[in-house]
Amino acid sequence: MTTICIPRIYNDKEGKSHFGEVKVALSDGGPIGLLSEKFNAGKVIFRETPADYDFKWHPAPARQLMFILKGSAEFTVSSGEKKIFSGGDILLLEDTEGDGHCSKALNNEVRHSIFVTVPDGIDLS
Repeated sequence: MTTICIPRIYNDKEGKSHFGEVKVALSDGGPIGLLSEKFNAGKVIFRETPADYDFKWHPAPARQLMFILKGSAEFTVSSGEKKIFSGGDILLLEDTEGDGHCSKALNNEVRHSIFVTVPDGIDLS
């Protein structure tokens, strides 16, 4: 089975955030390539984040996919683990309770992102 792996930040029962991933299954879509099933989505939000932002601990405001179009950001979870995401990356933010995560701009670049909220109960894997 072919899949697309999407990194995610989620929280455990104690409210600590962690990195993980979800695997979205793809199947034959004919001549246009491989396709996932269709998933319901909520709101679409366009965002420009300043080049000098450094957001301390905060939970995600909603379960959402973040598509980075431009710029780079470093994300930190409860354990102190850090990962960098840049233009072309997708991140599923599911840490809507507990510690949340930290995020900060890198390379003094403005970040352009699109957020798509994912309704509760929608299983992307």
